[in-house]
Amino acid sequence: MALWDWTLEAYAQAGVPETCLTLQDEHGQNTSLLLWAVWAEAADPLLLARAADIARRWEALALAPLREVRRALKPAFEGVADGGREGLREDVKSAELRAERVLMEALEAITGPQGGAHALIALEAASKAWGKPAPADALAALAAALR
Repeated sequence: MALWDWTLEAYAQAGVPETCLTLQDEHGQNTSLLLWAVWAEAADPLLLARAADIARRWEALALAPLREVRRALKPAFEGVADGGREGLREDVKSAELRAERVLMEALEAITGPQGGAHALIALEAASKAWGKPAPADALAALAAALR
């Protein structure tokens, strides 16, 4: 199954969206990288380093700026109609989702055969490759939600 399709199915599982958001907002993780690592069963340090580099650069160029704008557009803005602001926010949200998909397509393109790593091992390896390892319990929560 293609990574994007797998990710949509994974995100539909109870607890996955909330756990991913916690890993992103509270622990500075790139959830696309984490989900890719589980899908790819990645444990190879060289592959993980390459994937983390791509994710880090794409996060800085596209994901973080779009996320910042989307979040900034959430509250009312004096002098701007709510409908217009909310419509723009939805457009930015769509662009942010597209940027996540582009990243996942790039990660899928560098993936060889599945690596055989259990979900938690892949998450720990990806978090370490990202450079800011998340707490073990937060990664374990995502691994459990992805079952």
